Amino acid sequence: MNILLIEDEGRVADFVRRGLAAEGWSVDHAANGEDGLELAAQNSYDVVLLDLMLPGIQGQDVCRKLRARKSKMPIMMLTALDEPEEKVEGLKIGADDYLPKPFDFDELVARVEALHRRATGYVTDVSDTIITSGAIAFDRASLEVNVAEKPIELSKKERDLLQLFLTSNGRVLSRERILNTVWGLNADPLTNVVDVYVGRLRRKLGQEGQRIVTLRNVGYRMT
Repeated sequence: MNILLIEDEGRVADFVRRGLAAEGWSVDHAANGEDGLELAAQNSYDVVLLDLMLPGIQGQDVCRKLRARKSKMPIMMLTALDEPEEKVEGLKIGADDYLPKPFDFDELVARVEALHRRATGYVTDVSDTIITSGAIAFDRASLEVNVAEKPIELSKKERDLLQLFLTSNGRVLSRERILNTVWGLNADPLTNVVDVYVGRLRRKLGQEGQRIVTLRNVGYRMT
């Protein structure tokens, strides 16, 4: 998937760009509206992530200009402004979705995927409440985790980490991706918290924990 990110705040842009790249997606970044419009004119994107508070041309005007060009690229507005009238205005001028900052990275990924599905006409089934993999059963409604039909106690972060592995369908997850998803935007990228929690989760899962494989200098994957 090709993403255009129009965001002037360097820390947020870096967080989003690195996280989406870890998903295997291509991300072009523009730090202002003018550059964003130029990139959009030169390339075709599956989704545009558009900040509202930009230097020069504001995000609303970027959206209006894209729609005036008859562009059908899905647009998601990202903003710290979370008032209902702001959302309504953004949707009225042509945005397809609206995500207030600070946001959960997993929610961003899910919304991007949903926009892409709608744009391409692809419909997916709603996931079951209970995720199973091998001897592991994770009930997302009750937050209960069972291994070989025996309950195990996990902390919230351990449950979030396990859910990420279970819903990633064997994909490689970089430490960056795990950190962004489970600990969020303000997490220190140099921390070893991911490795510590993966170790804890492995121990609590027992034999099933051996399925979480370390890929040197890359990340982790649940086989």
